[in-house]
Amino acid sequence: MKTDLLAFGAHPDDVELSTGGTIALHVNAGKCVGIIDLTRGELGTRGSADLRDQEAKSSAAILGIAFRENLEMKDGLFENDEPHLLKIIAVIRKYQPEIVLCNAVSDRHPDHARGSLLVSRACFLAGLRKLATQNNGSIQEAWRPKAVYHYIQDRHIKPDFVLDISAFMEIKMKAVKAFSSQFYDPDSTEPATPISGKEFMDFLYGRAAETGRMINVAYGEGFTVERSIGVKSLFDIN
Repeated sequence: MKTDLLAFGAHPDDVELSTGGTIALHVNAGKCVGIIDLTRGELGTRGSADLRDQEAKSSAAILGIAFRENLEMKDGLFENDEPHLLKIIAVIRKYQPEIVLCNAVSDRHPDHARGSLLVSRACFLAGLRKLATQNNGSIQEAWRPKAVYHYIQDRHIKPDFVLDISAFMEIKMKAVKAFSSQFYDPDSTEPATPISGKEFMDFLYGRAAETGRMINVAYGEGFTVERSIGVKSLFDIN
C-alpha cells in the first residue's frame, strides 16, 4: 500500500494526543493515512493491553485512517537495536509513506525519545538497498520517506512549524477519549495518574490553543523538523 502519511507512536494514544488533529485533517483531505503503535502500552497503570487494543481500534475508526498496526515491542523495554530497527524498516517499506510523523525528540516518558530516535533512524536505513528485509517471504524494495516530523508531547518544545487544526479539534478529542481507560472518568476506581484527571483534558485544549495562537488560529499542533523546510516563494509561508 502506498501511503501519504504514516504516524508512529511508542504507545497507543501517543498519536491521538499529539497529532490527532493533523491526522484527521489529512484524512479529510483524501490522503491515505495510517498509524503504527510500537507497543501495546502493557505497563500502563490503568487498563490492560487487551483493552487498549480495542480502544485503539475505536480511535482509528473515529479518525477514519486506512490502517493501524501494533508491532508488539515491549513497553518500557524496547531498544534502539538491530531487531527493533528491522521491524520498523519492514513496515516503512511495506507502506512506503511520503511523510512520517513520530514521537517527540525529548519528553517525560523515556519511551517517547527512544521511539523518536528509533523511527527516525529506521527511516534513513529503509532507503539503503543493501539492507535486506522481507514481507510475507518477498524481498522488499528500499524506500525512504521524503520527510520525518516529530510531534510535541507532554513537555513543551518550541515548534519549527504549526498546523492549523481548528476544524478538527473535536475529532481529535473524540479520538483521545476513545482511550477511556487512560483518561478522565469520575466513576473509575483505578489509580490516579498524571493524565487521568479532568485537568489533563483542559491541558490538551490549552496546549492546542496556545500553539494555534502562534499562527493566529484557534487550535494548532506543532512539529519539529530534522532538516530545513524549503519553499518556492515567501508567499507560501502563512
